[in-house]
Amino acid sequence: MRQVKHLLEGKGSDIFSIAPDAPVLEAIKHMAERRVGALLVMRDERLVGIVSERDYARKVILQGRSSAQTAVSEIMSSPPLTVGPDTDVFDCMRLCTDSRIRHLPVVTGEQVVGVISIGDLVKEVIDAQAEQIEQLQRYITS
Repeated sequence: MRQVKHLLEGKGSDIFSIAPDAPVLEAIKHMAERRVGALLVMRDERLVGIVSERDYARKVILQGRSSAQTAVSEIMSSPPLTVGPDTDVFDCMRLCTDSRIRHLPVVTGEQVVGVISIGDLVKEVIDAQAEQIEQLQRYITS
């Protein structure tokens, strides 16, 4: 199975982030504009958290808070679970499902090098299975 670094090579390593003191409304606007489900929360160049649509729904909307007056730091998940580039895709899938999270920052040392989502992982697992099935069919029919 492939490693996370292979997923990042295929999808790119765009990193969308926001500062912890920014209002949640700004974070939601950024997510909508970029069509992503989460933003990394960065203080200077350091990863301090992750904020997702789920955080927004659970910690702002359902609690009747103001999106414009609530800081990202008040609702972000911190510290975020992270993986390294050499982590196996199946290990990431297990981490996401066991922890009920949808996004994993990929870090090398202290530097964020990308983000993978549960969708990226599912696609990779399905593609790998389809490749194995194709190989087995060729073997059987040869």
